[in-house]
Amino acid sequence: MNKHLGAQSVWFENVVSVNAAASVVGPKEGQGPLGKYFDIVCEDNLFGADSWEKAESEFARRGLDLAVKKSGLPMDNMDYIISGDLLNQSTGSTFGVIDTKRPFFGIFGACSTIGEGMALGSVLIDGGFAYNVLAGAGSHFCAAEKQFRFPLELGSQRPPSSTWTVTGHGAVVLSNLGEGPFVTGATTGKIVDMGVKDQNNMGAVMAPAAADTIASHLRDFNRAPDYYDLILTGDLGYVGRDLLYTLMKDEGYDISRNHKDCGIEIFDRESQDTHSGGSGCACAASVFSAYFWRKLKEKSLNKVLFVPTGALLSPTSFMQGENIPAIAHAVALETSR
Repeated sequence: MNKHLGAQSVWFENVVSVNAAASVVGPKEGQGPLGKYFDIVCEDNLFGADSWEKAESEFARRGLDLAVKKSGLPMDNMDYIISGDLLNQSTGSTFGVIDTKRPFFGIFGACSTIGEGMALGSVLIDGGFAYNVLAGAGSHFCAAEKQFRFPLELGSQRPPSSTWTVTGHGAVVLSNLGEGPFVTGATTGKIVDMGVKDQNNMGAVMAPAAADTIASHLRDFNRAPDYYDLILTGDLGYVGRDLLYTLMKDEGYDISRNHKDCGIEIFDRESQDTHSGGSGCACAASVFSAYFWRKLKEKSLNKVLFVPTGALLSPTSFMQGENIPAIAHAVALETSR
């Protein structure tokens, strides 16, 4: 049976249930509007480690382990772990899963990584190649600033368009049995390059990719935006959100009435001085795992299109003057099948 829809999408014939979700975040995230929903809020950004990079691995280890424990299954029942982060060669995830001794796919989608992981995990389960898949994504503010921008000690002024990389990790357990919410379809994003070079304006970088993927999803599934109770983007922030609305109207869709953005939800930009909002692999992953998965589980939301977004830059590409391309992956979640 052909499960491919349109140019970029797939639908899932078999059960893919999001049976558990876990979130581990830093102190700044814990002080934000969603603070009470996170499973673990650490007291400091080092999380007991002696470097920011090692701390990022500790966030991954704790987040992935907690998601499995909440699922009621042992780690040995995870057929695959799929995880990624922002560090070079995804070392945050590599050292975070090293003790699990489970088959591992290390992936990179920048801040869209959790969407990529959930989509790939769902494909494995729907295709009969796995019963249980653990998917996660994480990031660390200090490690990201060190790698992509300026040394923290420099105290550089952040422009209003900048976003704050979320410190933390979010993880989900996907299974072929369960009561939902269910992953019913996915739309794989295309790389979109609009010529933006400003590493302090991730919203402008990622909004075109989000618009492209959302519009493709709606066309492939022949749906209107109001099919979903919520269209949830990853980390566009305030700048990217406004641009997304404009781009979607150009595509013939108005999503302003049922859209939220994880980068806006996670921080209070006035009291926490986060400018345009939050970003990083942990942004969409932790916000979905902590809050919106719960909303689906309790059925106060029944249909959600989850669209994490990612800016595909590296220190090398940026220093060589390349544009910053972007990608977004969409995962359709519903409480019934």
